Amino acid sequence: MKIASWNVNSLNVRLPHLEQWLKDFGPDIVGIQETKLEDHKFPDSALIAAGYRSVFAGQKTYNGVALVSREPAQDVQIGIPGFEDEQKRVIAGTFGDLRVINLYVVNGQDIGTDKYEYKLRWLEAVHAWIAEELQRHPKLIVMGDFNIAPDARDVHDPEVWNENHILTSTAERGALTKLLQLGLHDGFRLHNDEAGTFSWWDYRAAGFRRNLGLRIDLNLVSDALKGNVVASGIDREPRTWERPSDHAPAWVQLG
Repeated sequence: MKIASWNVNSLNVRLPHLEQWLKDFGPDIVGIQETKLEDHKFPDSALIAAGYRSVFAGQKTYNGVALVSREPAQDVQIGIPGFEDEQKRVIAGTFGDLRVINLYVVNGQDIGTDKYEYKLRWLEAVHAWIAEELQRHPKLIVMGDFNIAPDARDVHDPEVWNENHILTSTAERGALTKLLQLGLHDGFRLHNDEAGTFSWWDYRAAGFRRNLGLRIDLNLVSDALKGNVVASGIDREPRTWERPSDHAPAWVQLG
């Protein structure tokens, strides 16, 4: 089973890319972030024609998440239970005995801002919810655009992306570590130790061509799934296409 996470940065713009990638890569489940579409505009019919079913939660211009899968999702949850938030950043579904949580984590703007404090509160609420989900669903994957680069291997310049920088600050990385301590594992690192493999590159300054990127798109797998991860990676190919998302799909394969 192939499972992937992809921030498409506007599904309205990137639908042809998604359709092509579904055909080429053949994932079983994909978590999509930044659909930037209200629900009545979600391209459900086009994805059904491609052989996939969808559940989604969107809003105009910003945010928006979806689960796109060969088999329909069950027990769908939208948003973090008990956490009031108008932003559409969370969707979860069950596929057989596998629970998948798809997150579009808050960016945070900059350390010390209101948006940064909101990010930390949001991550705390996610942690409490996932702790409960793991009790109900031992086979769990938490995927998404985390807007946190786990360590120095995951940034192109550790001197710039340091403990005092947004996306790599001590508090953000601490929140991710706390999440992992629940019994989750970075799927990419189960099969890849090297530095310099990224999932996001800025559109500016020839970021992709120069590989000035960050690895912020993650698939976290539970203890019960760790031994089933037979491969993992980041598919750079869609980032080379015309009018690409600034993110590339991050994937794991379960055997």
